[in-house]
Amino acid sequence: MKYLILAPLGLLIQIVFIAAEHMKKYLPAVILKGTASIVFILFGILSSASCAREGFAGWIIAGLILGGIGDVCLNLRFVLKDSQKIFLIGVASFLLGHIMYLAALIPHAGGTLIPALIIGVILAFLLLRWIFSRIRQVQKVMKIFGYVYIGAVVLMTCVAAGVYALDPSSSGSLVFMLGAILFTASDIILIFNMFGDKKPWMRPTNLTLYYLGQLMIAASLQLF
Repeated sequence: MKYLILAPLGLLIQIVFIAAEHMKKYLPAVILKGTASIVFILFGILSSASCAREGFAGWIIAGLILGGIGDVCLNLRFVLKDSQKIFLIGVASFLLGHIMYLAALIPHAGGTLIPALIIGVILAFLLLRWIFSRIRQVQKVMKIFGYVYIGAVVLMTCVAAGVYALDPSSSGSLVFMLGAILFTASDIILIFNMFGDKKPWMRPTNLTLYYLGQLMIAASLQLF
């Protein structure tokens, strides 16, 4: 696989970012977070040259870019005054990113698409019911965003699993699916960290799983 040097470089920047955020150095943290995001976007762009699926790479790169925008917005909430608005803009950017990933996957899902969507809706409902039964009172607008966002990421992950089920020998499908699973796990931890009983391990785990997920999605372009 080409350009793998970008993965440890991005992870190193991400670790420095996590440390800066932990020390409440929020402005340097935003810069570091944006830089780490540029690395996985660049990884995706370079990897796209090896992608054999027509149109697939464009959607994925768009999703990676939207993820990078979401990254910066979520950390800007610690720097700017209107933190809730910035946070919601970040969540909306991630949501659009998941829609881009879905747009890339759907043409390749074949007969697994409908079952994957049905399973995704059921899993999203059960997951959200479990999450909101275990966290404190959440503002209505945040709850609505939570339902829409988690629903989208779970649907995307289920469709990714369906694409892999069609061709289990495809390394690209496997790596993408694993990246999507890490992304989903990261978002669940993020919700608990923001609205539930915070634990010291949650924030670094959320950020690390997320970054690994984006790197795997970017790397998968070389394998399709």
